Amino acid sequence: MELIKKIKQTEAEAQKIVEEAKVQAAKAAEEGRSSRVRALAEAEDERKRAVEASIVAAESEGAAEIEKLKGQAEKERQRLRERAEGKMPWAVEKVMEYLRG
Repeated sequence: MELIKKIKQTEAEAQKIVEEAKVQAAKAAEEGRSSRVRALAEAEDERKRAVEASIVAAESEGAAEIEKLKGQAEKERQRLRERAEGKMPWAVEKVMEYLRG
């Protein structure tokens, strides 16, 4: 009789241990899932920050390139004006000679 009591008590303790292990395993699984979700969210945030930083850098580089090209274009226009102004008296003279006959 005492042996049966001890066996039942041992079975009850074993069942309790199994139930506690299941609860702990479920908690560990939930913590692991939560950890993965947090890691994914952090990775997504980091990706967004990297994309935004790249956009800012590209805009800055683009603006600098635009200013550089504007400066080059203005220099080229000035050079062309100077060449044209230098040839204008000669061209006017030729046209006047032609019109005179």
